[in-house]
Formats: sequence, C-alpha cells, structure tokens
Amino acid sequence: MDKTTTIRSEVEKFMGREKLTLSDLGRKTGLNVGSLSSIITGRRTMSVNQLDRITKLMELPEGHFYDLYIQDNMATTQPNWRRLKPFILRCADLDKLDCIYQVVSWLLDNLVYCPVLFDAAEELLQAGKKEAAAVLYEEVAKTEHSQHSERLALCQYRLFKIRLGDDQSLNLQAAAQFEPYAERLDEVLQLDALKDLANVYRSLRKWDKVDKFAEMMGVRARRHYFTKHRQKRNGTNPYSRLSRPLFVYVAYSDLLRGEAYHEWGDYDQALEFVSRYADLNWVKENDEENHHWKELFAGWAKANRYITKLFSGDFSVLYKYVEYIETNKEDLLLSLLNIVEAANSFNVNIDDILLHFDSEIKPLGEQMEGTRVYDKRFKAQRYTRLLNELSNYYLQKGEFEVGYTYLLESLTKSATLIIDNNIVDSVRLLKTPKNKTFVEG
Repeated sequence: MDKTTTIRSEVEKFMGREKLTLSDLGRKTGLNVGSLSSIITGRRTMSVNQLDRITKLMELPEGHFYDLYIQDNMATTQPNWRRLKPFILRCADLDKLDCIYQVVSWLLDNLVYCPVLFDAAEELLQAGKKEAAAVLYEEVAKTEHSQHSERLALCQYRLFKIRLGDDQSLNLQAAAQFEPYAERLDEVLQLDALKDLANVYRSLRKWDKVDKFAEMMGVRARRHYFTKHRQKRNGTNPYSRLSRPLFVYVAYSDLLRGEAYHEWGDYDQALEFVSRYADLNWVKENDEENHHWKELFAGWAKANRYITKLFSGDFSVLYKYVEYIETNKEDLLLSLLNIVEAANSFNVNIDDILLHFDSEIKPLGEQMEGTRVYDKRFKAQRYTRLLNELSNYYLQKGEFEVGYTYLLESLTKSATLIIDNNIVDSVRLLKTPKNKTFVEG
C-alpha cells in the first residue's frame, strides 16, 4: 500500500468489486448504515471494532489495516483516547507491539496522556499481556524520566518484574536498572520491591546485595508493623496492597540475612538470625493466612538450625535432620544439597543416606516446569549444584564412573540453563581428584 492509500479507499474498492451497497455492507457486517455512511464520506473515523468487522468481511487477516488506522487517526488534529485505548488493547490481543509503539509515541507528544497510558499498561499487565504492557511502561518512563515521579518508579518496578526470566545475565541487568528506583516507591510498596530485588540477587548468589536489600526491607517492615498496632487507622488499609501479611517481611528479612551469613561462613550470626524468625510470638494476628505463614517460618527455622549446625561441623544433628526431611519432602532438593555439601566439607561418609534417597534424586530435576520465575531459578540452580556436589562426593571417594556421570549431567543442565557459576565449578572437578579418607557421620 502506498501513502495515498486509506482504509476508506480500500473499503470503497471492495464495495465496487463485490457490487455492494451501504445497506449490503451494513447487513453483512452488522453495522449501522448511518455510521457506515459517515465513515465512507470521511465525516467520522471508525472504531477498531468496526474496522475488525469490515476486515473480516473482506476475508483479510486480523489487524490487516492497523497501520492505515494509525495514519488515519494521526491525520486528525486531536487524538481520541476513547477510540485509541480499545485499539491499543486490540493490538495487544494480536501481539502487534509495533502498532502500540507508534500510537503511544504519538500520544506522548502531549504529557496529559501519561496517566491514562499508565493505567492502560496496568490493565494490560493484569490481563497477562506483559510484552504489550512493557511497551507502555517504557514509553511513559521515558517521558517521566526528568520528573522523578512515583509513576516513573512504578513503571521501572513493573518493567523489572516483566523482564525477569531464565537468563541470569538479563536478570542481573534488570535488577541493576531497577535498584535506583526502589526507594522512590511509596513505603508500603517498597516492601515488595525490596523483597523482589533480594530474591533476584539470592538466585544470583550475590549475598552482599541480598543482605543489603533484606536489611532495608526488615527496617521498614518493623517500623510499619509496630506503628500499625500503635495507631488506630480509619478507612482503607494501606497494607492490603502487599503480596504477603506485613509481619512476613520482618521474618523474611531475618531468613534472608541468616542465609547470607551462612554463605559467608559466619554460622554463629546465621544462627542468631534463625532464632529471630523461629520466635514469632510478637505477631498479634492469628487469622488463617497469618497462621499459615507462622507455621512455614517455624519449619524453616527448624531445618535451617540443623543445616547451620551441620556446616559448622556438628554432625550430631545429621540423622535428626534426615528425620525432619522424611516429613517435609517438599524441601527434599535443598535438604539433600545441604547434606552432601556439608559432608564434602568435612569428609563425612553419607552412603547410607544417599542410598536411602537414591530413587528420589533424579525426579527432582523434572519438577521445575510451571513454577514462578524465582522458584524455577532456585530449583534449577539447586539441582545442578546437587549434581555437582554428588559428583565431588563420589570422585573424592574414587568412585569415578558414578562421579563423572553426575558431573556430565551437571555440566549439561548448567549449559542449558546458563548457570555460569556452576559450569565453572563443574570444570574444576574435571581435574583428577585425590582419594580422601571419609569418616562416618
């Protein structure tokens, strides 16, 4: 189509070719004849619904005329948001992101459209149209960039979450881009933003960042929690926007910080954090949701106390931990990783434990699909690390066939999932190991 082509001219050609009157066109499309007359004579711009009906009658692909529709609208002196919003939503349905970009760029020549475009992005995100929503958030953010507004921070937060996926290098980039905006959000929403940042850095094993954002989250959550119970609030509950009960952000801060100190080898400090979220008697709410979370933290505290003791060299708790695992199979992947890693650190023989769980190890690698991004990344990383630790365990024992089988599987999965740090660890194990003397657990 050349630049002189219009939707109106294409419809007129079609009517002439098919020998259709306006009445025929109205009857076949289900559109009002008076409205069609105004469209054909150029007195009125059609809606996207009208365009879709005519396009279907012409037996053309959905969205065939959308570029022309944009030209027709841009030819008018004043954008009509009542027509353009449905058009944007329809473009999202058809994955026509280039059309959305053209319309949004044109609208944002006038800053008055920032609020309605942001609201449209929120609507698209709620409907699961993430890529289309991202186009709107990106363009609104560009326009708001010099304003330092909360809407800019919200756009960046939404984009951060949309961009998270399986590629850890892109996740790192998304987190780094969002970091400067986290504290520009209102203080309640900051709690979820800081949690999300900490979770991403946790999956990247960047423990300094985990500790930083977990601490920030904990300080804010404690202030809000105890302020909430000192003051009577009227009207809307601001904490209803949170994805978790308010106390969870306090306890989760301690859990994340305890994990960071564990990874740094400071087991005394790690146990101190464990003791904090093990004792939640200060939590006043006891409805079903809050009770559920308190039970979860009680279980995590029990398990993490065993884990921390193992890593500090106290293997007297090993079989208590195994008993705990038997009643908490949902954490089997992490539990086995902890046991094998601790055994490797202290040259402890755990053959009986590995034999006991042998039939359950391989299926663990098949339980990652259909989970959220964070969970999927954690499980993928943990499984490849478990394979690596199992390889190390058997190679150090001189059981080379078993050891190299686990090593090759670890390398394959790490390469597929782009888990760089595990690839490096696996390559290190390719060096011929020396047999070590193992002690009984």
